Amino acid sequence: MSQPIPPAGSGDLPDTADTFDANGSLAADDRASEPPTPTVSPQVDLDQLYDPPSEMITKGVLPHLLSFHVAYLNVATFFCVATGSAQGLDASPRGGEPGFVKVLDEKTVMFADWPGNNRIASLRNLCEDDRIGMLFLFPGLEVFMRINGHARIATDPALLATLKEGERTPKTAIVVHIDEVLFHCGKAINRAKLWRAESHVDRKAVPSMGDMKTALTGMDKARASEIDAGYYRAVRGDLY
Repeated sequence: MSQPIPPAGSGDLPDTADTFDANGSLAADDRASEPPTPTVSPQVDLDQLYDPPSEMITKGVLPHLLSFHVAYLNVATFFCVATGSAQGLDASPRGGEPGFVKVLDEKTVMFADWPGNNRIASLRNLCEDDRIGMLFLFPGLEVFMRINGHARIATDPALLATLKEGERTPKTAIVVHIDEVLFHCGKAINRAKLWRAESHVDRKAVPSMGDMKTALTGMDKARASEIDAGYYRAVRGDLY
C-alpha cells in the first residue's frame, strides 16, 4: 500500500512598551487581567449534556487506512502533531510538499523531522511516551483527518534517504503505528472562516517577531525591523 511566499512588506510596527516590561514580563495592568489558574474539572455527566455519536461517526473510526485515507494523505501539506510526557503536553506544526507524510502500509505512516526551533519537544516526549496524535488540515477543504497511535524515532540511513528534500536528508523520522484514523467535520474551519481572504490577519495588528524579541531581551527597539527581515528570510528560505 506504499505511496511512493513573497517578501513581507515593511511598515510601522505596533509598540510593545505598554505590554512588556524590561524583562519581557507582562506589564502590571496586563497581569491584573490574567485569568485564574485552571483547576481539575469537577465530575461532569457528559452523557447527560451531549448526544451520543451517530452510527456513521462510530463506524468511521477505523484501526487502519483505507484507500480514501491514502488519497487525502497524498495531498496533505500540513498537520499538527501532539505528544506528551510526565513533564507536560506539546502540540507543534508540520508541513511539506503534498504527500510528505508517507504511507508504508495500512497500519503505518512516517514523516521527516526537519529543523525548527531546536526545542525538539515532540522527539523528547516520544522518548518517554510513544503516544501520538496527528490532526491534518487541507487548505480549501472543509474537513479534518485525524490519526492517533504510537510512534518511534527512526535514524536508519536507508529509511531517511526516502525522505530527502533536494540534497537534504533529515536527521530523524517519526514512524507512526496507527491505532485509529477518522475524518472530522469542518465546522471549526467555517466558524473561523479560515480559508476566506478576509480572515487573514493584518501583520500590523499584532506585535512582530522583532517587536517581541526586543521586548523580551531588552534589545534596542530600533532593531525590530532588522530582526523581522532576518526572521522572514529564514522561515521562507531555510526550510530544510
